[in-house]
Amino acid sequence: MSTMDRLPISSGPETRPIKRHHTARYYAHRVQESLTTRVSKVICATILTLVFLFGVIAFILWLSLRPHRPRFFVHGFSIPGLGQPTGFENAQIIFNVTARNSNQHIGFYYDSMEAYVYYRDQKIGSSPLVGSFYQEPKNTTVLSEVLSGATLTVNSQRWTQFMNDRGRGMVNFRLDITSIIKFKVTTWDSRHHRMHATCEVAVGPDGSILATSKDKRCPVYFTN
Repeated sequence: MSTMDRLPISSGPETRPIKRHHTARYYAHRVQESLTTRVSKVICATILTLVFLFGVIAFILWLSLRPHRPRFFVHGFSIPGLGQPTGFENAQIIFNVTARNSNQHIGFYYDSMEAYVYYRDQKIGSSPLVGSFYQEPKNTTVLSEVLSGATLTVNSQRWTQFMNDRGRGMVNFRLDITSIIKFKVTTWDSRHHRMHATCEVAVGPDGSILATSKDKRCPVYFTN
């Protein structure tokens, strides 16, 4: 074998990687981007943490306060003399209702409270119940009234309708109690709301409230 046969065959000039040298401005820009990203992450994490803590505190306060609406119960409702054909001349409606504040730490401010009695969706009587008052937590207020004379508008035709219903075993009425109310939590007071408590009641042939209506809880709702 000749010397030329043992010589390596060259495939051309050797290729080597080219090192690129970045400028100082490039590195400053990279550092600035890194700092901006970190600051953004810190801000986002702080905001999320604050929102979470606020939600936890609000939930704990709600659990500790456990706000409840006022609770109304009708205990008595009667029309003396319902069995008399001409009883409308001295007609009376007597009722007894309790307003209960079952909250532990929330009080109620009531403006003047009024009562309305309806028969077949027609108002037949109304009267003021009580003036403005503050109801403390875990407190019950008794509300009673006698509607008669100018506060009760029952004529002979309406009384005849009472008598016809009485012959079928019961006479149905609706007692509505309304007031302007706001809530008090320590030193904070809510805005005013108009409250409505609606009590469906029925009396029997003797004019006294039926057992199905006695001590019945009345639905309560609010309007602006």
